[in-house]
Amino acid sequence: MAEDILNFSIESLGERTIPSPVLTSQFTPDDKRVLFNIGLHNYNAFTTADGRPLSLEVAGPREKIFFDPVTAKAAIVTCGGLCPGINDVIRAIVMGLYHRYGVRNIIGIRYGFQGLIPKYGHEIRTLTPEAVQDIHTYGGSILSSSRGKQNIVEMVTALKRMNVDLFFCIGGDGTMRAAGLIAEEVLRRNLNISVIGIPKTIDNDLNLIEKTFGFDTAISEAVKAVQSAHVEAKGAPMGIGLVKLMGRQSGHIAVGAALAQNDVNIVLIPEVPFDLEGEKGFLKTLEDRLQRRKHCVILVAEGAGQELMRKSDTPLETDASGNLRLLDIGTFLRMKIEEHFKKIGVEINLKYIDPSYMIRSVRANAGDSIYCGALGLYAVHAGMAGKTGMLVGLMRDEYVHIPIKMVTFGKKVDTDGNTWQRVLESTGQPSMKNDE
Repeated sequence: MAEDILNFSIESLGERTIPSPVLTSQFTPDDKRVLFNIGLHNYNAFTTADGRPLSLEVAGPREKIFFDPVTAKAAIVTCGGLCPGINDVIRAIVMGLYHRYGVRNIIGIRYGFQGLIPKYGHEIRTLTPEAVQDIHTYGGSILSSSRGKQNIVEMVTALKRMNVDLFFCIGGDGTMRAAGLIAEEVLRRNLNISVIGIPKTIDNDLNLIEKTFGFDTAISEAVKAVQSAHVEAKGAPMGIGLVKLMGRQSGHIAVGAALAQNDVNIVLIPEVPFDLEGEKGFLKTLEDRLQRRKHCVILVAEGAGQELMRKSDTPLETDASGNLRLLDIGTFLRMKIEEHFKKIGVEINLKYIDPSYMIRSVRANAGDSIYCGALGLYAVHAGMAGKTGMLVGLMRDEYVHIPIKMVTFGKKVDTDGNTWQRVLESTGQPSMKNDE
């Protein structure tokens, strides 16, 4: 695979000349790298044009930095939907800038990228260690958020007007695309503004990244919903517990919750199409399960079964962030299940649970909190070193720098992989396609 397809070089604002104030005996050199591919079977496929193996720059403090901490000004913005751990990342950035580097001028941009556009009139928030010391103990974002595209030129002009040197963007797919465009506009104008992304996707659907923050917390909270559904299903004759979980394009949360709580009998994810009717369809599978065991717990990811609800001539709609508007598979299945069993004269007791907003608004658990702290601090190290147009992520158990333009959202569950096979073994569910 050629380097022009996978190019992991990181943009830099210029030469680093200032000795780092970070107290450490082990600075990270730029030539410390981690291999992109570690499999021997296709090792030679991932090489650069001159035959070297593709690799990524390892994150960490550099011995020389680009920005003078005495004069540097940093800004933080959070965009898109809420996710456990956002406040932990904000806190880590502020604490890292203040205590590790001595940066005293840190601001928070309110309500996402809208906060950079004067017409919205959102106030700027000053961030100090005192202001953020306890924010990791509750969910959401102290800076609040918003969706929707804003003018790139106008945002860069605002950053320049406010004399911002380091711009930290916490957000998902749309946010990272915008951050990449902001970095390009900054370089086009020859401005010294470092743009660093911290990717936020509770669905864990980010390519190249092992795990995104908030995912572990989402699994823990989803398990509580599964437990409740199981209790309800077993508490009545022919009981059904139907739980809808987050997962627009991928079913990672549903898969994780099913494996963490082995009480699930059917898992429906976007990666695995299913039929509703027919001898092998979902409704017949559910009917057979109830006849055998008298109860059933169903997990469905929000992006599953969209083709069953959407008419071929219905135009596709998107939200303010450019995401496809999903039809509600949860209420659709509830209606179809009730109609099916009424038609065959079987009385059921169905309980429908949708914990999505409860899950995404809770505080991060201990594991995610540790992870968010590392992401925030490594983002600070990268920004102070003058790196730009990149994000921090975890790969091969190493924190690395990845160009924003190389990152894509929509990582799928590998339906031929071991994890999905474990789900099938745990649930015992068959294929629900009539032609298989």
